[in-house]
Amino acid sequence: MKAGVLFSGGKDSALSAVILSRDYEVELNSFVFSAGRDTSAIESAARVLGFPWKRRVFSEGFLERMADLIIASGYPNDAIQEVHCAALARLSSEYEVIADGTRMDDRIPKLSGAEVRSLQDRTGCSYVRPLLGYGKREVERLAHRHFGILYGETGTLANGDYEQELQNAVRMRGGEVAVLFPRDHQQSLVMAKQG
Repeated sequence: MKAGVLFSGGKDSALSAVILSRDYEVELNSFVFSAGRDTSAIESAARVLGFPWKRRVFSEGFLERMADLIIASGYPNDAIQEVHCAALARLSSEYEVIADGTRMDDRIPKLSGAEVRSLQDRTGCSYVRPLLGYGKREVERLAHRHFGILYGETGTLANGDYEQELQNAVRMRGGEVAVLFPRDHQQSLVMAKQG
């Protein structure tokens, strides 16, 4: 059975994909807001893992609506959560099993138990979160055992995390990214597979 995994190119989604590959035929799915966005680094990370990869583009105007939400609320959490839910909903229309790399100690994006049940009831999919029982420290340890990883602050890596495109959209709308987004938010990009 196929499992559609949300894939940013980073260590968390990569580790989820590897764990799921024991029981499912994994397909990696990366969402971007613009058809013109360069996703070669994400595609390269998918090749390193050896799983099929699909590039998906959110509907036109979605990025602008999310940037407006960030500016209006004064923080990015609601928008990042909505983007994540939209990506999961889209995957649920194509896969019976969908997954992501959310960890036990993640705050955003992360669906509550009620939101997971609602998603599964509405769509008939199974939503799997292989890292939900793992905290950041253990994910780091496992990821370093399996991958060569490049780290950098949001915007310095060409990974598929939603935050970089959201920051750019907020900036284009005159919003102050330094005020609205947390500082020193580290991202990751898988560069190699170990052993």
